[in-house]
Amino acid sequence: MQRNLFACALAALVLATPARSQQASDATAPEASTTTSTARLVTAKSYMVAAANPIAAATGAEVLKQGGSAIDAAVVVQTMLGLVEPQSSGLGGGAFLVYYDAGRKRLTTLDGRETAPQMATPKLFLDKDGQPLEFMDAVVGGRSVGTPGTVRLLQEAHNRWGRQDWKRLFEPAAALADAGFSVSPRLAALIAEAGDGLKKYEATKNYFFDTSGAPLKTGSLLKNPAYAETLRLIGERGADAFYTGRIAEAIVDTVRMAAGNPGVLVLNDLADYRVRERQPVCITYRALEVCGMGPPSSGAVAVGQTLGMIENFDIKGLGPDNPQSWRIIGDAQRLAFADRSRYLADTDFVPAPIKGLMEKDYLGKRAAQLDGDKALGGDAVQAGEPDWDHALLFGRDRSIELPSTSHFVIVDREGNVVSMTTTIENGFGSRLMTGGFLLNNELTDFSFETHDNGVPIANRVEPGKRPRSSMSPTIVMKDGKPLLAIGSPGGSQIIGYVTQALIAYIDWGKDVSQIVAMPHLLNRFGTFEIEAGTDAEKLADPLKALGYEVKIGDMNSGLQAIEITADGLKGSADPRREGIAIGE
Repeated sequence: MQRNLFACALAALVLATPARSQQASDATAPEASTTTSTARLVTAKSYMVAAANPIAAATGAEVLKQGGSAIDAAVVVQTMLGLVEPQSSGLGGGAFLVYYDAGRKRLTTLDGRETAPQMATPKLFLDKDGQPLEFMDAVVGGRSVGTPGTVRLLQEAHNRWGRQDWKRLFEPAAALADAGFSVSPRLAALIAEAGDGLKKYEATKNYFFDTSGAPLKTGSLLKNPAYAETLRLIGERGADAFYTGRIAEAIVDTVRMAAGNPGVLVLNDLADYRVRERQPVCITYRALEVCGMGPPSSGAVAVGQTLGMIENFDIKGLGPDNPQSWRIIGDAQRLAFADRSRYLADTDFVPAPIKGLMEKDYLGKRAAQLDGDKALGGDAVQAGEPDWDHALLFGRDRSIELPSTSHFVIVDREGNVVSMTTTIENGFGSRLMTGGFLLNNELTDFSFETHDNGVPIANRVEPGKRPRSSMSPTIVMKDGKPLLAIGSPGGSQIIGYVTQALIAYIDWGKDVSQIVAMPHLLNRFGTFEIEAGTDAEKLADPLKALGYEVKIGDMNSGLQAIEITADGLKGSADPRREGIAIGE
């Protein structure tokens, strides 16, 4: 007889402690911290989950153990993450899913990104004088809240690929929300770091602070009966229970009545929300197919462009300790980001030259700019001119995308693969809470400005539009079969994190535990960002000598990776967070 999943959720609390101590020795650090610790390599024969929280990973693995599909496990992992890691993702946010269907041998991507309300205008984030708002003035409150997509995405995926009863999959997180869970070191540190910013709205303040007004401490028992009720309603009635009825009404009321910064969301925005199936965006790199999510995500295009440019160089021969490797990688990233800022946005609203941007000849021409041995000058890093299916020009984007988010990867017994990045955008989202979950601030991923020197910006706010994202859930294919599933949180740094991990895996022969723990170096806009407290700091002076400005600081990725081999599965979780990989 199968064990009750409620018991499994409680068992996960026990499982979590030793696993975390093995794999995330710095779990007491806040979101902005770094680490030089190594990740643990986990092997398995049949199935595996790698997620950013050990409770979520353990409950997802239990679903797989009981014969559930990768999508069944994804529903449980996401609902559990929304409870134990609420600052990063949840029911009030959105997600991108890259899925490999082993039976049909087919890769599918589903877009559960949030949408702008129908009453939103391109001037949503401009003040009365027509100037862009300060970022945090836009974030906190209802103005930044887009229509959430995660719940509808989970339902759509389960309708297609789920096996276990939908209602049953919501019980582990609901039961744990009722019973209470122990606040993790990371969550406690993030609440303390957020400080008074979390106290503006009563529901959020009451949840994350004790009766004296002090932030919850590590080990505090945190119950969330409102979340349990929300989950059970969705389990009983499906996603419609979230997008219509009392949950939807509570979301709209919370957004529109947010003191000081109300939003414009209405009930029809929720009722009309739909998940979009998108064409996967793939590029061939060293005879492998690197595939991910297309617009409104810029992730697969930017990762693919960077790889397509550096394929023209002997990165393997140069090696990971050579500053010339990082010059080539960094300047390729800069060129990809220049194209990203001009061309990429929600293709339901604006055309994007995806084919042209990924075309081998175009990337070869862009790569020719990297032939020197010094950093590219700022004037040299401009958007290129890819082939268009038709003519159109956009201005440069000025949107801000700060790090938060979560990512998980799952492989089930049949070889179905999930790579899913999920977010409420900034840490703690809009700071608004209803039904036991936080609401996103995803609309601040749009450009605050509408035009650049009179030319419209592709990623400007428009009603019903999905803001551009850097989330990069990725599946690498070899000979038509999945080889590696990977992704990370981290705002627009996600692109660099995932690209670096892929280069380390493909060119430098590192295993999955090494690629998720590797010190970070990346370059988005000209300044080379180097992870503080790591061996990467040794490259700071050599990169300065090549002509770069260098910034050493915290770079808190959350990479999760599973490698699929003929001999079984190998997985690992980024030691910068509390995550683990579990399999059997």
